[in-house]
Amino acid sequence: MFALGTFADGGDAFAGLVVDDRVVDLRTALGSDINTAALLADWPDSLERLRQLAECDLGRAMPLSALRPLPPISPARQVFCAGANYITHLREMAYTGARGAPGESRPDEEVKAEAEIAVQNFLAAKAPPFVFTVQSSALSGAHDDVVLWGPGSAHDWELELAIVIGRAARDVTPGEAMGHVAGYTIANDISTRDVMFRPNFPLSDFLMSKGRPTFKPTGPYLVPREFVEDYRQLRIRLKVNGEVMQDEAVADIMFGVEELVSYTSSVTPLEPGDLLLTGSPAGNAGIHGNRWLRPGDVIEAEITGLGSQRNTCVPDPRHRN
Repeated sequence: MFALGTFADGGDAFAGLVVDDRVVDLRTALGSDINTAALLADWPDSLERLRQLAECDLGRAMPLSALRPLPPISPARQVFCAGANYITHLREMAYTGARGAPGESRPDEEVKAEAEIAVQNFLAAKAPPFVFTVQSSALSGAHDDVVLWGPGSAHDWELELAIVIGRAARDVTPGEAMGHVAGYTIANDISTRDVMFRPNFPLSDFLMSKGRPTFKPTGPYLVPREFVEDYRQLRIRLKVNGEVMQDEAVADIMFGVEELVSYTSSVTPLEPGDLLLTGSPAGNAGIHGNRWLRPGDVIEAEITGLGSQRNTCVPDPRHRN
């Protein structure tokens, strides 16, 4: 097994081949101008070259722990995000919405019943996936600080399996979709809940709530699809200051990788290097008593076989005393 990423060792960023927690600088073998976006642009041939390199002597490899992982795809391309795509998460969102504002008192069974009606109505509508975009400037590395930008203070986490596109896709069927997937990585969709909706204006502000710099820690690397036997068996796990907040199998997903790639490609062309976040499972801050992220919090996140992230939350630099 091997992986592909973008790393820095104090100098310039470089594309690296990851084998057994060691990283080979691909500039030596593939040229000084090589980057991960270029490799994905010719993914079938690149995958074979990487496979051959992974079988060679890695004596000059650097320890992964000594490097700073950057967003794996460089230069970054389009970033798509799926929302409300896990059944248990959907139930939690409906529950917290039905519960009302802090201080309101309603019988819990009444709240749960109202939430379940909302979920069943949502499912009965058989709507297509909900997919939106965020700008690539929101991407950050797997160990970078997360800046808790204002306005807004209800900063939340959403750990997600992310798809990396490896072959151009336009109007592909679900049955064809996997042939366009290069591999998988980890992404945390940091979201500021209290600026997501404008007062008296029924539209979502994803630029402000989800698109701020550092709000999408991604990586540490891309794992080729061939090494993930069944993405639905992967487990998503996130901790804040050592406390488990999310721990859910991808099997709870509503629209899988096949449906998401197919649907998104029916709306807009997908190109090699595009990222598609597949949605957050259960366990966001709302279900933990609105325990929002605060400066100093440490987020530790992992998905089976895809590596791990460790990000420290820091205050908005414009508002420090």
